[in-house]
Amino acid sequence: MKVKETGFGKWKIAVILIAVVVVIGAVGFTIVMRDSRGVTLTEDVTVEVQEGAGASAVADMLYDRGVIKYPLVFKLQSKLGSYDSQFQPGIITVSDGMSYNEILEALTTADRDTVTVVIPEGYEAVQIANALSEAGLPCGADFMDALDPSLYDYDFLKDLPDRKVKLEGYLFPATYKIPASYTASEVVDLMLQSFNNTFSQEYRDRAAELNMSIDDVITMASVIERETNSDSERAKVAGVFYNRINSDMKLQSCATVQYVLGEHKPVLSIADTQIDSPYNTYVYSGLPVGPICNPGEDCIKAALYPEQTDAYYFCLSKSGEHIFSKTYEEHVAAMENNDLVTSVDSSAVANEDSKK
Repeated sequence: MKVKETGFGKWKIAVILIAVVVVIGAVGFTIVMRDSRGVTLTEDVTVEVQEGAGASAVADMLYDRGVIKYPLVFKLQSKLGSYDSQFQPGIITVSDGMSYNEILEALTTADRDTVTVVIPEGYEAVQIANALSEAGLPCGADFMDALDPSLYDYDFLKDLPDRKVKLEGYLFPATYKIPASYTASEVVDLMLQSFNNTFSQEYRDRAAELNMSIDDVITMASVIERETNSDSERAKVAGVFYNRINSDMKLQSCATVQYVLGEHKPVLSIADTQIDSPYNTYVYSGLPVGPICNPGEDCIKAALYPEQTDAYYFCLSKSGEHIFSKTYEEHVAAMENNDLVTSVDSSAVANEDSKK
């Protein structure tokens, strides 16, 4: 027999539903406030605020780095606490248990004990270490010892081959405001974060299209970085190098030999080009075993998007620009016209016999 539901019964159901909603809301509020009152981190996280960043950008950055769980709550506290538009560019370290308000205080404090260090495109790791020391940062002395990939959790550092400096190429060149208290590993991590932020998903997809690993791309970019500083030439230099690789010709880049030598000799000797090293592209075919410097984004783009060219050679002209040639004969003529017959340029000892 069906029992007719009374108004009182409906009222009880409504009360129960409201109670459930209230309980769920209370539980959710408690969870949200727990994170707001103290974030949960397994280790300290360094974050960098860019010039002009607002509350939304900062909240999203903290969420992406796994520092906070509720960006909307963070933005609300920023607004209620009058922190909006007060964020100062620079770096802070967030530790386990810091509240959203404590993080906001740190992010909006202008007086930070930091040192500004400029790392130019094309610097090698040892040059970066020297720059840190010259800036008065104690971490400079330990910088080279901190270049162990196993210390850092980034996918692009997995399975790197054994080589001179495994992290060469990934210490992204930029202007950094570094806290004086930072250890060498914290500075390295900061640079790796910058690389990770720069090497976007678009770049990863493009590398896959080229059938290249990220390490291949950065290695090519580093060679381009050392071969030219001209915005208009980078993609064409990349095109020449890809042409040579695809034609089974050696790259014959002087920059790779200079990396082996540890000095930038203006003119290499024939003996220099014969040094047995996996970085020496006069001796070994294909790319060197790893990057020879830390390239900037322009050279990374050139490596990913080379110019289509029929040139296989290039040399430096008297005016400082490169002359690109399709044939070895044209290349020799260009060198003679620019008094480069006695120099060993990136393709100076190249000849048709190098197609092997």
